[in-house]
Amino acid sequence: MDIKKLVKKEVSSLKAYNAKEIPCRIKLDANESPYGFADVVKRIAGVRTNRYPDPEARALRQLIAKDLGIMPENILFGNGSDELIYYLITTFGGPVSFPVPTFSMYGIIGQALGEKKIEIPLDKDFDLDIDRFLAALRKEKPKLIFLSSPNNPTGNCFSTDRILKITEALRGIVIVDEAYQPFSSGAGLLPLLKDYPNLVIMRTLSKIGLAALRLGFMIAVPEIIEEVNKVRLPFNLNSFSQTVAIEALKEKKELKESIKIVVSERERLFEEMENITGITPFPSEANFILFSADDPDFVYSALLKKGILVRNVKDAVKGCLRVTVGTPQENTAFIKALKKIVR
Repeated sequence: MDIKKLVKKEVSSLKAYNAKEIPCRIKLDANESPYGFADVVKRIAGVRTNRYPDPEARALRQLIAKDLGIMPENILFGNGSDELIYYLITTFGGPVSFPVPTFSMYGIIGQALGEKKIEIPLDKDFDLDIDRFLAALRKEKPKLIFLSSPNNPTGNCFSTDRILKITEALRGIVIVDEAYQPFSSGAGLLPLLKDYPNLVIMRTLSKIGLAALRLGFMIAVPEIIEEVNKVRLPFNLNSFSQTVAIEALKEKKELKESIKIVVSERERLFEEMENITGITPFPSEANFILFSADDPDFVYSALLKKGILVRNVKDAVKGCLRVTVGTPQENTAFIKALKKIVR
């Protein structure tokens, strides 16, 4: 039997998301926080392993709703934001549109579900090309548009007025993925949610030190939450993730301090990289910095030989690499190694 003949054509032509582990001394490739919550994990010994988790994650929902100043019925959780992307496309179908370059899972999941993908290149400033977007809306009539802001891998926020123009013009749903919002100088689009019923906001706990939990959530009007909840798998959020998240989110001072350090270190990294000949960093509102190099393959390999792992994104942005902001010590080691390599 030829198994490949049984596979859907959309899946057969896909390439799996590359998340392989590469041995290294300093890991700065995956946009993770360098700070975690080991003490919190020690406090969850009372979780009952013989019972299914709360299917509605009620305690966590109440906590996040209070923190964000919204109602609990505006929130739906996913096993990571990836699962929510699956649910949204499964619920509403396609075509599915998004700018490029951006988070690759929008396209991978859309294709896996057999939906047409409409990719629209960003402009020279990595912002939304509003004319191209509006033209695509008229011609292709997408049901869903995914906008990552701050965007991965470019690091910038998209112009709010352009996002709103797209939202107003679309007879469908605009999903603004604010995974990196905690590191941004802006408040995000959450305050505008009440004025735009076709707007969905996605957030995650992965970037603030809880990547191991795989916990994302979407915020939308109850009508959207109700429809997407129909395709949500039962008990999709395990008891350990719910409990650790609740305890970690109570540590508000620790959370704010770790985010403050990352933002401060991002600015220091940017200034240091600006002064390295042959390296051009791009301004970032996230917990990483995109930078160009004269020979990105050489720089990537040379850094890895020194035990420092960054992300080679040359296929998404020509000539570029992406470095996650680590601890002050890790960032200093990265800058020191980068200076030696390009010299």
